[in-house]
Amino acid sequence: MKSIRELFKNNPSLLDEPEVAQLLEYCEQLQDEIVEFKFKKTNNKELAMLDMIKEVIKGCDATEKEQAEHERFGYDAPNYQETISNLKRYILVRCREEKIWL
Repeated sequence: MKSIRELFKNNPSLLDEPEVAQLLEYCEQLQDEIVEFKFKKTNNKELAMLDMIKEVIKGCDATEKEQAEHERFGYDAPNYQETISNLKRYILVRCREEKIWL
């Protein structure tokens, strides 16, 4: 799945539009529902952990790509503090939802 940055790289100003923000929020909800469906279908916490790890790796790859674009084209630097906070929040929420205690 493409990241938000990839989808809107030709016109990033569209991200400021309320309709686009609603659409992105809806897509995130659908992604969560897909993961929940996979988990309910198999009732396996290992699958939930694997899915979570895959999402973390995708996020890290996207951040690395953003950093490379910054260095190559002079774009705004990634906000690593925000990225780390979002990653930590995502992991903690998913673990709580799946009753996985770290």
